[in-house]
Amino acid sequence: MATLQHIILIEDEPDIQTVVRMALEMMGGYQVTTFDSGEAAVAGIDGLRPDLILLDVMMPGMDGPTTLGHLRAKPALADTPVVFMTAKVQPQEIQTYRDLGAMDVIAKPFDPMTLADQVREIWERHTA
Repeated sequence: MATLQHIILIEDEPDIQTVVRMALEMMGGYQVTTFDSGEAAVAGIDGLRPDLILLDVMMPGMDGPTTLGHLRAKPALADTPVVFMTAKVQPQEIQTYRDLGAMDVIAKPFDPMTLADQVREIWERHTA
């Protein structure tokens, strides 16, 4: 099984970005690179080799699903696992995100104390 070490977080809300980064770095020991928009991620991600991308669904400008499409067009990221983060977690919405190629969906609001464990569990379940 591959080891989860580097996570890219694409999240437009500064407070959520800070909480997620701290939770993943301090509780999970992960290296986290953040982008505050889909556009910034698409423009700045070249050369990075994340193990996992956490992607907010609802962002101004380029939303999460659109961002995912642009990231998938980059050969180096075509197979990088993606987990959406969203408050929209009705079963049909979750299925739509999975149909787009997401590994899973993390519901907002999330518990910062268990977020790293939740991410690790998703990673292990899908890479075993």
